[in-house]
Amino acid sequence: MEQLTPLWAWLLTDGHAGNLRQAQALAHALHAAASTPPLLPARPWRWLAPRRLPGAERAFGPGFAQMLAQPLPPSLAIGCGRQGALATRMLRERGVAAVQILDPRVDPRHWDLVIVPEHDALRGPNVVTMHGSLHPVDADWLAAAAVAHPHLQALPQPRVALLVGGPTRHAPWTPRRLRSQLTALRAHVQASGGSLLATVSRRTPASVAAAVRDAVDGISGLAWDGQVPNPYPGLLAWADRIVCTADSVNMLSEACATQAPVFVLDPTCAGGRLRRFLDGLLASGRVREADAGLPYFDVQPLRETARVAAQVRQRLGLPRA
Repeated sequence: MEQLTPLWAWLLTDGHAGNLRQAQALAHALHAAASTPPLLPARPWRWLAPRRLPGAERAFGPGFAQMLAQPLPPSLAIGCGRQGALATRMLRERGVAAVQILDPRVDPRHWDLVIVPEHDALRGPNVVTMHGSLHPVDADWLAAAAVAHPHLQALPQPRVALLVGGPTRHAPWTPRRLRSQLTALRAHVQASGGSLLATVSRRTPASVAAAVRDAVDGISGLAWDGQVPNPYPGLLAWADRIVCTADSVNMLSEACATQAPVFVLDPTCAGGRLRRFLDGLLASGRVREADAGLPYFDVQPLRETARVAAQVRQRLGLPRA
């Protein structure tokens, strides 16, 4: 029987949840055993990463420097974000296969592969493009989430999942506008006899989170209050409709990986690369702008992680699972 070399990966990020989630999703799709060495960036590398300055081996503290000097480095380094890009760049200099997720803002030749969204401009012979972001949401993930949150199945249909992020420079929606939309959404759920299942993110302003809880108060459904584990996976698994704010590529990508129609609140408030991503989703028919009716429409789940992982495996000659 053929003996396969196990794939061992380091996941190198700034610790931000969205970046770590993308690196974890790719490692999982590659069936890699993964660890997440902490990166503790010091000046000036904290500001200038992934530029390679003299003494960069000390950029992330003595712990990372010691790991970098190990005689047996990992088989694969997966970075996401600028700090991760510098770490993977240094590991590649030691012969480790290096994959960078998101545009490193320097020449991609410093990595074996760079994975970027279609709505970014970066292209090149070692650049792999994807629609949206990498994430774990697929049929198996949704089935497991449904099993883990069986109580949501008892809520009346149609179950409308509401995913709320926070205003950003590229999507400056206003709390006042959202409160008006919440009033209309609550009225729709009541009229349909369904339920409203709402969750917020770390970026959600406290006043908006309170308005979301008020929108669910007195009707069928739930609003996550931060006191218990976030039921977000269950919301995606059991939703008949999904309504999202327009501020997060990761959140929208995961919503679009389900079988549910996705409606976006005020997509025209977005600008730049985020607007290009949203315009692509609207043009493809995968999402629609939210209106009072939330009419059902047929969808094709948008799932890019397995396809991207297959390209990474083939182009780097990694051992098959």
